Amino acid sequence: MVLQVPSAALGVLLVAGLWTPIAAMLAAVDALLVGFSIPAGYQYWLLPAVVAAALALLGPGAWSLDAKLFGWKRVEIDGSVSM
Repeated sequence: MVLQVPSAALGVLLVAGLWTPIAAMLAAVDALLVGFSIPAGYQYWLLPAVVAAALALLGPGAWSLDAKLFGWKRVEIDGSVSM
């Protein structure tokens, strides 16, 4: 019960897209803590931890509250390589 409350709160923040990088990193740490507190089921929690870490690195999407409040940052990658 104690580990479910932070997980639910972080899930609400991630669905709303509010404080995405911070909430996603905390969700990754929370998933690892929950995974290693259950001896037999830690493999299940590795995937949510990796997905949350990737979301923290990617940042919020265009429709998130973060984008509405702080502006959406878009990174353009040019495909041409000059040598």
